[in-house]
Amino acid sequence: MHFTRRLRASLLGLQPHLRNNGVALARDLPSFDGAGSDGAGLEPLFALRHVELARAGRPVLRDLTLDLPRRAITGIIGPSGAGKTSLIRLLNRLDDPAAGEITFLGQPLTEYDVRALRRRVAFVFQTAAMFEGTVADNLRVAAELGGKRAAAQAPEVASVLRAVGLDPEYGRREAGELSSGEQQRVSLGRALMTLPGVLLLDEPTSALDPETALHLLGTVARLAEEHGVSVIMVTHRLCEARQFTSHCVLLEEGRIVEAGSTRQLFSAASTERARAYLASGR
Repeated sequence: MHFTRRLRASLLGLQPHLRNNGVALARDLPSFDGAGSDGAGLEPLFALRHVELARAGRPVLRDLTLDLPRRAITGIIGPSGAGKTSLIRLLNRLDDPAAGEITFLGQPLTEYDVRALRRRVAFVFQTAAMFEGTVADNLRVAAELGGKRAAAQAPEVASVLRAVGLDPEYGRREAGELSSGEQQRVSLGRALMTLPGVLLLDEPTSALDPETALHLLGTVARLAEEHGVSVIMVTHRLCEARQFTSHCVLLEEGRIVEAGSTRQLFSAASTERARAYLASGR
């Protein structure tokens, strides 16, 4: 059966379980960075103005002007090669634009200390890379890289494991022996160790089966809801964007085709290009 159909079936069958299982345990975490706090009437989380990016002389992002909202799960969607991952890599300075400006909470991104920025704006890569050692070792390394103060302020490993839907006993297991789904949860937990206000997720479910993908995204949704964590997530699965995001940005060939509320985009896209893309992925 096609992945999208299986994921939709899982959504219907597992939503009651999610409400009463690991995702609810995100309440155990302490407060997150204020970047996710209620921003009604304030500047956007990120503002991009005429942003350009090129690789090897080839344009990747073209004249992007875009506001990304606070207290939202924003989906970045579009065909392969549209520039989705390239866009979110700019937001914690894994890459810098060739032209244009990006602000974070009203301040130019370049004015932030890079290490401090990456503690506040955490990136979860598409492929979960595990360091040698236990799960607890893998979680603690994120806080320790931030220095003594960051390590002292880090949440308890057990709380983070509960927040990502893993039993605290996993802390003693060898990280390299986990399944791909478990490793992706550890990768998400590692990002949470710095108590970020923003999570950047690069296709976090691409290697997961439908049930595991649902649990992971349910965890992300609970973090956003209960802790005000702002989430910006790249996904090529339109069913995930429709189910879990409140805002969407559709990219094509490095340009914005359409951006706005997920409900509006999926029910009444204003451009023919957007309607054609969404129809092709259903």
